Amino acid sequence: MSSSNINISNEAVSGHDDITRAAGVVGAATLLSRVLGLVRDLVVAFFFGADQAADAFFVAFRIPNLLRRLVAEGALTVSFIPIFTEYLRARSKTEAFEIAKSVLTLLSLLLTGVCLLGILLSPWIVWAFAPGFSADPDKFALTVLLTRIVFPYIFLVSLVALAMGILNSLGKFAGPALSPVMLNLGMIAAVLFLARFFDPPILALAVGVLIGGLLQVLLQVPYLARQPGLIGLSFNFRHPAIKRIALLMAPAAVGAAVYQFTVFINTILASFLPEGSVSYLYYADRVVQFPLGVFAVALATAVLPAMSRRAADRDLAGLADTLSFSLRLVFFITIPAVVGMILLAEPIIQLLFQRGRFDPIATRATAQALVAYAVGLWALSAVQIVVRAFYSLQDTRTPVKIAVVSLLGNVVFALLLMNPFKHVGLALASSAGSMLNLVLLVAALRRRLGPMGGRAVAVSVLKNLLWSAAMGAVVFLVASGYQLDRSVSTARMALLVGGAALSGLAVYLGLAALWRAEEIKALWAVVRRRRPERLDIHP
Repeated sequence: MSSSNINISNEAVSGHDDITRAAGVVGAATLLSRVLGLVRDLVVAFFFGADQAADAFFVAFRIPNLLRRLVAEGALTVSFIPIFTEYLRARSKTEAFEIAKSVLTLLSLLLTGVCLLGILLSPWIVWAFAPGFSADPDKFALTVLLTRIVFPYIFLVSLVALAMGILNSLGKFAGPALSPVMLNLGMIAAVLFLARFFDPPILALAVGVLIGGLLQVLLQVPYLARQPGLIGLSFNFRHPAIKRIALLMAPAAVGAAVYQFTVFINTILASFLPEGSVSYLYYADRVVQFPLGVFAVALATAVLPAMSRRAADRDLAGLADTLSFSLRLVFFITIPAVVGMILLAEPIIQLLFQRGRFDPIATRATAQALVAYAVGLWALSAVQIVVRAFYSLQDTRTPVKIAVVSLLGNVVFALLLMNPFKHVGLALASSAGSMLNLVLLVAALRRRLGPMGGRAVAVSVLKNLLWSAAMGAVVFLVASGYQLDRSVSTARMALLVGGAALSGLAVYLGLAALWRAEEIKALWAVVRRRRPERLDIHP
């Protein structure tokens, strides 16, 4: 790509617009899910705080959640979509649907066995995830019981992940993106209406996970039923596509879920830290997951089918162009998000969680973890995009090798930082691991694709940093009078956080508009529901 003037062709612009539109649909649905997720966390924080029962539930829920990332979203989706897309484009919809039904049948059988084993082996699984809990027999026993209740969630959410892969490949994004809404509704309803019937009440939250998982599955059925011949079972496990998917799944389980392995490691190490450390990290991670899910994961969800089509057509230049555009878009959104979360960490946590049993001490500790996580948000977001390029090329081995190196790096960082900085050190180690992962992935992909528009990405990032610095100054001035005080009303905190965030956002978007940034043009085109005719980038 020329460094002086990059002209995007009509075809490329059309592809960019399709990606941005799909990301907009997923992002809007994810925004609703994240808002309800925050409401869920508010409810959980109010009723359970950051005590022993909360720590037990967060560990128990993290176990099937990790398996969901590894088996369902991490391995199945990223290995299924490229091959399913290839059959849709090169062969027939009938044969592609036959593959989908075979995968559904095989997945259901395998996951039934996994769930039964998980329930049976829960004491050993809990010990592996949180060995520090074994020092408190009551806490350990409660975690085991909660794990046994929530473990079947992996079966339900894996079916949802397969439905997501099928529907996304067919250009349908709304249904799968809305499914987490059902999980949040199930958990909120369980705490509000069922907790009084359980002893201890935290058991109701585990039941809510299963209710939410079932609702997620039921939501997908109408969308799948609109595709004739798609719903059903098939025992054609010898289809060559099944073998190809299986060969891609094992390395993809690690390569696509390096962040979840990081969370797993942090949970183990945090179990040796003072009580509340697991909860501080959980609540801070939930806040970071908001921009990550609404923007980065939404864009990654939209870009995988687009990249897979490029790869199926052997259009490596087009794939590189799609990657460059996606990285510029994700940095355009996440860099100001990083600045905002760092400057507003305490006000955000106080606004969201400080009520009931969640006190100012928990607010400060959680805010410190949030700052440490936010430092690596830009890298974690970019990893979501770059790793999809490998998967679109049906290369899952390279990401898994890099993931292993990044995980080892994270362990080293965590061991070095956890003693002096406690739970904050673990969050910083996660950020450092994400940065290492991104650097290694980009280096490996450039060897595969050649030039990837890196100069345009770098120039775009420099502009984003400049605009974010101006935004940060405004946010700092607006929030300069903040003090951690329990007597401050929720309405006043909402005005402070909202006023600072909106003021900073106005400055950032205003500068980007004055600079005529391509990213804001693309976003505005989607808002206006039209296709931009031609875009010129002048780095």
